[in-house]
Amino acid sequence: MYEAYWGLKEKPFENTPDPRFFYYSQQHKEAVARMLYVVRERKGAALFTGEYGCGKTLLTRVLWNELQQENRYQSVFILNPRLSSLEFIQEIVHQLGGQDASKENKIDLFHTLHKILYANHSAGKHSVIIIDEAQAIVNKDTFEEIRLLLNFQLDNAFLLTIILLGQPELKYTVMSLPQFMHRMAVRFHLKAFNEAETREYIEHRLQVCGVTKALFEPDALREVHLCSSGIPRRINTICDLALLVGFGNGLAVIDKQTITKINEDLESSDFDVKYNEPQANPPSSVADNIGKDPVNMGFGSQPPPAP
Repeated sequence: MYEAYWGLKEKPFENTPDPRFFYYSQQHKEAVARMLYVVRERKGAALFTGEYGCGKTLLTRVLWNELQQENRYQSVFILNPRLSSLEFIQEIVHQLGGQDASKENKIDLFHTLHKILYANHSAGKHSVIIIDEAQAIVNKDTFEEIRLLLNFQLDNAFLLTIILLGQPELKYTVMSLPQFMHRMAVRFHLKAFNEAETREYIEHRLQVCGVTKALFEPDALREVHLCSSGIPRRINTICDLALLVGFGNGLAVIDKQTITKINEDLESSDFDVKYNEPQANPPSSVADNIGKDPVNMGFGSQPPPAP
């Protein structure tokens, strides 16, 4: 909608886990390095936590791409871990290529899984199980099943690596299971961006979309950091709306006042009405002006920025 106005090839602030937009902050570099270490060195398990919206899922996509390129791994990706302990094992066996996993009892499933893991090892491939949103696992029996998977090993190596990712409460859940916690070869917690990282993150996403000039004033970037607390998902939401509002108002660059107003709207009780719910008569600042010349929208007389 606003891409052509700002000279963008595509929208830069979508909240989707697209690895092209991954920003390698210092801590994200370390997180990727630790993930690759635990996989390449065939360690048993690793635990990665972080606040909601800090980029954990995107981190797994980056790892997934790395593993696919190396062609030495067979990976399982569990996005919805709200499964019973039996369903959990069935899903792992299914993704590893086991046939009719849903028809097997647990004992047969473990036999099938052992055969697959050993066959992968014999073929020079390592099996990797990535569990995203692991804080959603509500049954401690499931954690016990995951721990027992680490018993699949040779004298000198694990037959699989398990990577758990989730929100901060996951760490406390795992800590309450000492036998499981002690199996974690690597632990890491992703923090929010500082102000400099927030600025670089925004600039990086704009560059991926073909824009190198400044679309946000320095004060606006500082305001984005303040309003988002440095959480990437919040940064994306604020910046996406800022580009939309800036387009509607015919702005040449996004200023601090625009960011402040958007944040006030996001935190207000009528946010769903203003931005999400379909309306018979949407606000003129957006809906009534789609496809119109921004100069003649009634929001200001500034022409669009030169391409």
